[in-house]
Amino acid sequence: MYRPLADEIRPISLDEIVGQEHILGKNGLLRRIIESGRIPNMIFYGPSGTGKTTVARIIAQQTKRTLRRLNATTAGISDIKAIIDELDTLMTPEGVLLYLDEIQYFNKKQQQSLLEFIENGKITLIASTTENPYFYVFNAILSRSTIFEFKQITAREAIPAIRRAINYMEKREGLEARIEPEVIDRIAYGCGGDLRKAINAVELLFSAGKREGKTIHLTAEDAESVAQRSAMRYDRDGDAHYDILSALQKSIRGSDPDAGLHYLARLLEAGDIISPCRRLLVIASEDIGLAYPQAISIVKACVDSAMQLGLPEARIPLAQAVILLATTPKSNSAYKAINQAMADVRAGKTGDIPRHLQNVHADSTGLERKQGYEYPHDYPNHYVPQQYLPDELKNVRYYEYGDNKTEQAAKRYWEDIK
Repeated sequence: MYRPLADEIRPISLDEIVGQEHILGKNGLLRRIIESGRIPNMIFYGPSGTGKTTVARIIAQQTKRTLRRLNATTAGISDIKAIIDELDTLMTPEGVLLYLDEIQYFNKKQQQSLLEFIENGKITLIASTTENPYFYVFNAILSRSTIFEFKQITAREAIPAIRRAINYMEKREGLEARIEPEVIDRIAYGCGGDLRKAINAVELLFSAGKREGKTIHLTAEDAESVAQRSAMRYDRDGDAHYDILSALQKSIRGSDPDAGLHYLARLLEAGDIISPCRRLLVIASEDIGLAYPQAISIVKACVDSAMQLGLPEARIPLAQAVILLATTPKSNSAYKAINQAMADVRAGKTGDIPRHLQNVHADSTGLERKQGYEYPHDYPNHYVPQQYLPDELKNVRYYEYGDNKTEQAAKRYWEDIK
């Protein structure tokens, strides 16, 4: 029966795990918990291919607990009941260590069906998820679990595992690999932090490599092909999508055009045009705002061009928008002002509209003047002092001029007028 290489050479001890030094290093909290033998309920959170399943297996081996594995994408209540029926039998003398993969796909009832057995210790739950558990796992499970974050594997961390996979394949196939210089780096960087992908890429190279007797040639071109686009972690409904958009906005807000272009490239490589277009329009008003009011018009033109062009040409106007927004002066004064105004409205701070501002249905008769409304255009500089806010908010100030050239010029103008 065929076994994927990644499963065949799966680590059997914590020392063989790649990456995760922050929790599995010599002083890592998770390592110390595992070595103590007293395993709590845990949730492993992080990208795929970072060692979550492997660590669960090692825990089961070291604690001599019966390991049962369910994948929440396909499992149901009947699968949980089958495991519960095994409890207190000769099949599970030390209880069950349940590894529940993709727990975010279990609904509330399915998750709650485990609570009684988690609490009495007959089931030790190790759940894994690629999504933020605080959003996708119900509180009853969260409150009984310790969360450990597994981080993406770096290219440098992946290289020793790739070399190990190549050595293993050489022995298994009885071949000597002639490896072009860039092969290992291309796999390491192409795997996108997913070690399973990297090892699978090695297996594919050995399947497709040109053989001459007992020699197999692993070429950089083939490595590029098997690793193509695998560096992308992207799910339009998942955390990775929103993480990239957040990083794009924060990079532009921080005036770093290079980082902004990087995150734009990640979105475009995944074939997503709409998300960066929407976010760039938001940034133009939220982060640049009145410091450069023309920015939103320029960005709108870039966005319209991108939508008309489609990929790959759309990358050019969108790059133009990113660079413009990252390098232009910043102001969030309008963003802060409307947030404060809306907070007052939500809190019920409204009050009656001043009588002189209320609508007059027969404007042509001049009745508005009888309400006491002063028409600013009748006065020098088109300004006359009068109350516009309701009495309850009479002295409230929402807008504060930003410290940029444009807003300070407007401030000086109105200080002179008023």
